[in-house]
Amino acid sequence: MNGAQQDPFVCTALATDLYQLTMAQAYWREGMHEPAVFDLFVRELPTKRPFLIAAGLEHAIAVLESFAFTSTDLEYLDGLGLFGKAFLDYLAGLRFDGDLVALAEGTPVFADEPLLEVIAPLPQAQLVETVLINQIHLPTMVASKAAQVVKAAQGRPVVDFGLRRAHGIEAGVKAARAAYLAGASATSNVQAGRAFGLPVSGTMAHSYVLAHDDELESFRQFADLYPETVLLVDTYETLAGVEKVAALSRELGDAFRVRAIRIDSGDLGSLCRGARDVLDQAGLGDVTIFVSGDLDEHRVARLVEDGVPVDGFGVGTHLVTSADAPYLNCAYKLVEYAGVPRMKLSSGKVTLPGRKQVFRQEDDGRAIGDLIARHGESLPGSPLLQPAMQAGQRLADATPGLDQIRAHCRDRVARLPAAVREGRKDYPVSHSEALDKEARRMTAGLARA
Repeated sequence: MNGAQQDPFVCTALATDLYQLTMAQAYWREGMHEPAVFDLFVRELPTKRPFLIAAGLEHAIAVLESFAFTSTDLEYLDGLGLFGKAFLDYLAGLRFDGDLVALAEGTPVFADEPLLEVIAPLPQAQLVETVLINQIHLPTMVASKAAQVVKAAQGRPVVDFGLRRAHGIEAGVKAARAAYLAGASATSNVQAGRAFGLPVSGTMAHSYVLAHDDELESFRQFADLYPETVLLVDTYETLAGVEKVAALSRELGDAFRVRAIRIDSGDLGSLCRGARDVLDQAGLGDVTIFVSGDLDEHRVARLVEDGVPVDGFGVGTHLVTSADAPYLNCAYKLVEYAGVPRMKLSSGKVTLPGRKQVFRQEDDGRAIGDLIARHGESLPGSPLLQPAMQAGQRLADATPGLDQIRAHCRDRVARLPAAVREGRKDYPVSHSEALDKEARRMTAGLARA
């Protein structure tokens, strides 16, 4: 690799698909610079996701704010032999100066509802498609998974353990933020902790115990350095490990301040019950039990529903990869150009025309249904799509603090009907009469074209 080349892991305007650039040059040559509207939405919810949690807006805005082609970007494009000098000169001065409207992060969202709309000159709006999907997709996917894990835990803390199994460091950092906004209590990911101010959590691994000749001695040394720690008890035989924690408490007396034990393997139900008995018999009723090891919302729910004495969960691989639904069917589609609605009629991929608004209707503080409407309609309910950028500039209230987003998420999820939260009933999403009328009109016209 030539030392003068850019770091391939830094996001520049080249974080796009080639056809975005070839289309942009075609638009530019044809003088097609009128305002375009693109919707970013999810076509259908994955199985076992009764709702999604909108996330990633902070990242999306940051990308749009910094959107620019560097000199080395342009040199590379020139070398492809696909782009004329005049077009490359145009790209050299190009910045995103359009508008962005979006759902607030942490908002429950359903199929076909725009997570965001881009309103910008057509070449600009086209060029940012790939990176916007990229920035919204992972956080929304992980936040939606985290919401299910948090729901299953029924108030017990959930800690993100996923960095080592994430699909890259950037994915792990963004996943930690997404999990936290959806209700996770903390993360083991120190980089995410620093970047976003997240609570960080973690103590020891099995290697620390294995490095000592005696399990009790490893506990003794670690508790001496970190008195209010969590001791990992399943390196050898789990209940024998718990007995050694009890022995340490007798040894230290009033100086014993260990907060919890962690069990990472085996039959968690029986081991937690046995561990609770050992701890209680030793007078350690304040020492809690934290479990980890290949957990997801289904295993968490079973432990809770079976009355297993577990006080917290570390969830890693299944959370950070959203293992049962590792992608969302995200789309970014042109819905208006030069003031004229546009509509796609492809089988299974029909889109709704024109700019939109989504109204969430409530009754006594409970969400009862969403209405996807045309932009400018005034209908019952709270409008969910709000301005986030104007003329390329971030609006001050578009990206609140993460704790505020987390509180918003908790409140809005709680407003969903219990049957929807539990996946027993679909949430009703309908279209306004005006939107349906426009779609019918355009469908008839396009069918004759």
